[in-house]
Amino acid sequence: MYEFQNPTDEQVKSYLANSKTIAVVGLSNREETVSNRIAKFMQDMGYQIIPINPRLAGSEILGETVYATLADVPVAVDIVNVFRRSEFLPDVAREFVETNAKIFWAQLELQNEEAAAILETAGRDDVVMNRCIKREYVRLMTGVS
Repeated sequence: MYEFQNPTDEQVKSYLANSKTIAVVGLSNREETVSNRIAKFMQDMGYQIIPINPRLAGSEILGETVYATLADVPVAVDIVNVFRRSEFLPDVAREFVETNAKIFWAQLELQNEEAAAILETAGRDDVVMNRCIKREYVRLMTGVS
C-alpha cells in the first residue's frame, strides 16, 4: 500500500505559521460535516478560508464567496486543503500546479501516488498528505497533543 512521505514537523509548522489563506477544496455548506468544522476552526485561528465547491459556486460558506475551481480564486492562496476522496486527488493536483498556490494539503486518510507524482514532476514539493490540518495546527502551533 502506498504511503506518502510527509515533510518534517518543523516544515509543517512553518507552512502553518507562514500561511494566511487556505482554499478548501470540497468544502461543504453543512455545519455538521468534517470539512465545514475544520474550515471554521482554521478561520477562527485567523486564516482566510476560500471555499472551492463547483456545486455551490457563487454562494457563501463561512461568510466567504464560494468558487468553482482553484483557477477562479482572485487572491493569492497559501494552502490548498483538500477534502475530496483519494481517487480525485490527481485532478486536484493537476489544477493546483496551474496556480500559484504554495502548499498542497490532503486531509487525513487521503493520499494518492499519482497525485504525488504530478506534484513532484511539476516541481511542487510543499505537499502534505494523510494529515488533518486542524490536528497538526493544534499539535504544532499550540503545543497541545
